[in-house]
Amino acid sequence: MDRNECKRLIEIAIEAREGAYTPYSNFKVGAALLTDDGKVFTGCNIENASYGATICAERTALVKAISNGFRNFTALAVVGKKGSYTYPCGICRQFIIEFGKNIKIIVAKTPEDYKIFAIEELLPFGFTGEDF
Repeated sequence: MDRNECKRLIEIAIEAREGAYTPYSNFKVGAALLTDDGKVFTGCNIENASYGATICAERTALVKAISNGFRNFTALAVVGKKGSYTYPCGICRQFIIEFGKNIKIIVAKTPEDYKIFAIEELLPFGFTGEDF
């Protein structure tokens, strides 16, 4: 991924973060998911009084893309609390790796300050369909 593409995804994730519904934690997260053909799907976290019903920004973006017929993803940018890196939680890591071990995860403080990992680095030995 080139720097401009990373910056663009991060900016989209920052914008998506504004849609978050976080009345309990006030911890807003935004995500921008890039398909292999260049389409971007966004997501934000949506909390629920029954915490187990809460959905993360990363899974929101993936569910939107998957429900629209997309299955091949190259990158996912994630932004959370301003000034901090926010990494996908364990459930999100498992959800992401289902669609490829090499999907790039971009965690960002700002469009200029970010880190990139392959999902397999964040979830080594992840359980996938290959395990069946």
